[in-house]
Amino acid sequence: MSIIFCSCKTEEPQVNTINAYIQNVSINGISVSSGGTVYNIPVDSIVFTIDFSEAIDKSKINPQHLYLNNGIDTSFMILNDTSSNKLIFRIKNRLEHLTRYTLYIAEGENLGVNLIDSYQFSFITQLDSTPKFSEISDDSLLTLVQKQTFRYFWDYGHPVSGLARERTGSGETVTIGGSGFGVMATLVGIERGFITRQQGFERLSTIVNFLNTKADRFHGVFSHWLNGTTGKVQPFSEKDNGADLVETAFLMEGLLTVQQYFKNGNREEKNMCDTIQKIWENVEWNWFQQNGQQKLYWHWSPNYGWAMNMPITGWNEALIIYILAAASPTHSIEKTVYDNGWARNGAIRNGKTFYDILLPLGEDRGGPLFFTHYSFLGLDPRILSDAYANYWTQNTAHAQINYRYCVANPKKNFGYSRDCWGLTASDAPNGYTASSPNNDNGTIAPTAALSSFPYTPEESMQALHFFYYILGDKIWGEYGFMDAFNLNKQWFSNSYLAIDEGPIIGMIENYRTGLLWNLFMQNEDVQRGLEKLEFDVNRIF
Repeated sequence: MSIIFCSCKTEEPQVNTINAYIQNVSINGISVSSGGTVYNIPVDSIVFTIDFSEAIDKSKINPQHLYLNNGIDTSFMILNDTSSNKLIFRIKNRLEHLTRYTLYIAEGENLGVNLIDSYQFSFITQLDSTPKFSEISDDSLLTLVQKQTFRYFWDYGHPVSGLARERTGSGETVTIGGSGFGVMATLVGIERGFITRQQGFERLSTIVNFLNTKADRFHGVFSHWLNGTTGKVQPFSEKDNGADLVETAFLMEGLLTVQQYFKNGNREEKNMCDTIQKIWENVEWNWFQQNGQQKLYWHWSPNYGWAMNMPITGWNEALIIYILAAASPTHSIEKTVYDNGWARNGAIRNGKTFYDILLPLGEDRGGPLFFTHYSFLGLDPRILSDAYANYWTQNTAHAQINYRYCVANPKKNFGYSRDCWGLTASDAPNGYTASSPNNDNGTIAPTAALSSFPYTPEESMQALHFFYYILGDKIWGEYGFMDAFNLNKQWFSNSYLAIDEGPIIGMIENYRTGLLWNLFMQNEDVQRGLEKLEFDVNRIF
């Protein structure tokens, strides 16, 4: 026989009772401590079990002391059990998907005993697994993702300079590195038919002319942020109000790829390519050795000089900086700067195994995934190796370790699985952070798995299906996938960031056709730089 009781509040008569305490609470067989949280609970068939230290009277329920929050009708049904110390009950009504609920068991008189301590815990219901959009072919889905994401750079590009805004809502602030990714995305847009060649050229010409005539530069190097109308520096921080060599390298990676695409075009296109060459040759890479040191430095300020004093050393996203610095026809670095600065005389190596995968370079478990994206929008890791690593092996290992970490899910984050993975730099519930297996707060960024398509095609496609079909009602919008989400906290970003959107377009295209890799690697200056640094390039061009 079952007894039904409702969470409406009634007064119980005062009686003399014995003291008792709760020994254990479980939900659907999962034990949970007071103050804890349990994830992925079904929206129906939810059964609670409470073990008491003393015998209880199941007919004496005090709904004021045993209830769920959230303002829902949570009528409970007590289930039969022969134990006098155990209360088992289930929720009668269906709950909402991906919603946090808290069960409160208050101290005081209830169930014929006097509970000497309160007990409460939260649970979050499972995702709605119903597909949010009609199924299409995987090839069509990849095109849709590229097309929708491209709109960030095309529709939301700055109306004066054409450069990429830092993020949605950033107004006049444009980003130099993100614009490098954006100009590469424009080439994809042309090749995919999202825009015409002439439309793409006109936008790119606007960008190139703005950079050449209006944008602030310091020894040929651009700042992290600019005002998209005036070209003046927008300080990234108090002392970061001048040159940013890393952001400039990402920009030049893009511009040299654009130059290669248009170099045999009409007169106007060739003129734009000449301007790109001028911008390229004006970058004083070797000046950023800071008075001849055997390493490159990230920042220089006209007000603070080298005060930030941040050397660019590997392994991280910055391999492209040293290759471009070596490739410069006017301000080149020597190989010793690469070996001593970037490779740290071999200390860049890792050589350990994680999740049964050997990691050649970098920090344990690989770090955030953007390390495998930013430099490699142009650099082709399929054909690249040097004294320190084969870069296809390196990047594939890094991506696979990131994937396997999420599947193993040692921190028990809600949602992590073969379908939901990818840790990189992104927005997070408490602000921007570089998520990785060593810095994991439960935040997944779609750019991590999607930009890894060349390295993990099957795993990335699984993630794409999950992001689009299962989470699409929460993270798919005007410019494709929003920046990040955290299912532990039921948090979904409402922002788009240029440096996260750009790699999605470019790396998916490299996976599909190798377009950007083929263009960038054909640049003769880049080839000379790679040779200077003694890279072994198995040329496919």
